[in-house]
Parts: sequence; structure tokens; C-alpha cells
Amino acid sequence: MDIQREIKLYLVKERISQKELSEKTGMSQPKICMSLNGERKLSIDEYSLIIGALNVPADMFIKPVCVGE
Repeated sequence: MDIQREIKLYLVKERISQKELSEKTGMSQPKICMSLNGERKLSIDEYSLIIGALNVPADMFIKPVCVGE
């Protein structure tokens, strides 16, 4: 599962709207929407803004990939 999908699932679970995330990060709502829907990649700076706004650890949405699976 990719980082964007993990963030999107977290927002749903925590009942945080993309509008709220936009307000907390200063990123535009369309940019967040496109990123979380896989239409554009998140930059490391954008990821940093998101984890800061959500107050979660940097590796919260990063899942290890096992070779050979």
C-alpha cells in the first residue's frame, strides 16, 4: 500500500477532512485531493507538512516492502 493511501485511510479513521488538513498544512485542498487520490506524488516537504499537521511520527505511513513477496 502506498503512502498516499495510508494517509487517506488515516484521515477517514480519525474523521479529519481534507479541508481541515489543507487548513493545517497550508497546502491547497485540490493539491491534497490529487495527492491522496494518486493523481500526483507528494514531495518530501509536503509529507513533512502533513505529518506535522497530524502530529504523527515520520514513519507512520511508511510500510516496509519485503523482497520476494
